[in-house]
Amino acid sequence: MKLPLLAALPVALIACSGNGPGPDETGSTPPVTVTPGGTPSPSPSATATPPATVVDGQPFGRTVIADFDAPWAMTFLPDRRMLVTEKDGRMLLVGADGQSRQTIARIAVDSAGQGGLMDVVLAPDFAQSGRVYFSYSAAADGGKHVVLARGRFQESNGTAQLTGIETLWAASPAVTGDGHYSGRIAFSPDGQYLFFTAGDRQKFTPAQDPKATLGKVLRLTPDGKPAAGNPLAAQGFGPAVWSYGHRNLLGIAFDGAGNLWQQEMGPKGGDELNLILPGRNYGWPNASNGSNYDGSDIPDHRPGDGYEAPKVWWNPVISPGGLMIYSGSLFPQWRGDAFIGGLSSKALIRVDLNGTSAAKGDQWDMGARIREVEQGPDGAIYVLEDGGDSQGRLIKLTPA
Repeated sequence: MKLPLLAALPVALIACSGNGPGPDETGSTPPVTVTPGGTPSPSPSATATPPATVVDGQPFGRTVIADFDAPWAMTFLPDRRMLVTEKDGRMLLVGADGQSRQTIARIAVDSAGQGGLMDVVLAPDFAQSGRVYFSYSAAADGGKHVVLARGRFQESNGTAQLTGIETLWAASPAVTGDGHYSGRIAFSPDGQYLFFTAGDRQKFTPAQDPKATLGKVLRLTPDGKPAAGNPLAAQGFGPAVWSYGHRNLLGIAFDGAGNLWQQEMGPKGGDELNLILPGRNYGWPNASNGSNYDGSDIPDHRPGDGYEAPKVWWNPVISPGGLMIYSGSLFPQWRGDAFIGGLSSKALIRVDLNGTSAAKGDQWDMGARIREVEQGPDGAIYVLEDGGDSQGRLIKLTPA
């Protein structure tokens, strides 16, 4: 669909720092620290867009749009430009053709291990408010945690900044370690609620702990407060908790009917696609269709065990990255289906969604770890490769 252009907004300046990238997986709310954005510059690959390349047997052609240093997430502006996050804390404004970019913010992140600057999502009222929501990992008293924040996109005379950045929410407790932050963001279809994923931080038991927000899906207001009516508060859970018993939740999205889907990295086996229902317990670490890395068994999901079983699970694993539910017209045969980026599987995975049921569809070899999957305003499918040193390419998929 055609989206309206965003009116130019006045510029304000911002201040502070960030640090470098690290490997990915095989308290009190801190202030957000940023450094000023930069002036526009050409992409390192600023040449004419090449024709799409078709891999034998695949139903789409691939066009490389740009390359980045360890990109994590992306979203489209109404005028078809893109915001892209990089692990080291940079948020980039990228031209629709990938041929220009500028840094609009540099967030002070803790980028060790799986940490860094993570998801980025526009507010439902972005055309009016200019608000941009994002997540990142940060040091805190007692360790590290995932943080939800927002700022305001402002642009004047070709220079853009993310201004007025504020912290909205942070996972608790902060713990040691550099893994399983999660940090994915999705707004409800009516724009009234923000759903946020907080991983178990590789600590297992917090996923079942009512007092911790680790291993949970949270339902918040757009201002980062616990939403009224969350289902578990009367049972002693934190007021923001929507569901629990999760491990590493690296994708969350609503389908056209308003169902909330979430993908989750399992342990050694047992990657999951879940239908998220209010108040449900998804089992981790007490139930999983995988095993612990030390080889010890975890009970499988079984009917009547009190845990919500995944709609689809994978063993061998796919290591799911980003999640997108397709609603465009360029690939009408896939409308309503889920698309998942595969990290260790180096694949793009399609899942056939039918109401509240799901079944495995296609799995296409992409030749690189896929961190993010997005639908463009043109109906094309866009994927971000998970690679550092300008090896994280943005690839546009169109019908072959």
